[in-house]
Amino acid sequence: MTLDERFPVVPTAHVEPCTECKTVTRAPVAIRWIQGTSSSGRTLYACPVCAPKLGAGPTPDDVIR
Repeated sequence: MTLDERFPVVPTAHVEPCTECKTVTRAPVAIRWIQGTSSSGRTLYACPVCAPKLGAGPTPDDVIR
């Protein structure tokens, strides 16, 4: 058995801060996408506990008029 087989490269987990409670979570749930003025935009994430409270989909503030 080689050294690479004994110690495989483990990919890092996707960690993001929760939009609501500000804790860092290893199981982020995408809840919003915000269009940036000078960039392509940003995805906001929530932890699994806060995600049901925040809901998914557009809110009245997200509607383009």
